[in-house]
Amino acid sequence: MAEVWQAQALAQAIGSRLAVSGPPELRGEALGLTELAGRGCGVLDPPELDLGDLRAAQLTRLEDARETLLCLGGLLGEVGIALVGMASAAADETTYWQCMEAIDAADESRDRVREMLRKLAAREEVLSADDNQRSPFGGAPCA
Repeated sequence: MAEVWQAQALAQAIGSRLAVSGPPELRGEALGLTELAGRGCGVLDPPELDLGDLRAAQLTRLEDARETLLCLGGLLGEVGIALVGMASAAADETTYWQCMEAIDAADESRDRVREMLRKLAAREEVLSADDNQRSPFGGAPCA
């Protein structure tokens, strides 16, 4: 559960970073990711960690939003799979329902990540189309 909490905290930090300094097209979705991942942390008991052990606190900058989102989406998928296994083996009802709520939060966060990746792809298509319309020698766009 501590690793699931860490993953959700990381998703929250990435969402927050993209909401503040990411591409404009992602800011609304990134804010939503921050909220969803925060909910994911909230349904779990926070692990007792030193600040240095909190992976989200080690995030300093995002070099490549696309690569970061691809990796985060993969991590959230793995978290969901792990939670299904944990819910199946839960010894008590409280743990089972914690896992179910965390599965829901991880799934919604992953959906948000997918939407941001879709928006990035659309942005890259527009930028590529703009570049293709320009003359290879500079100056005005080709007719």
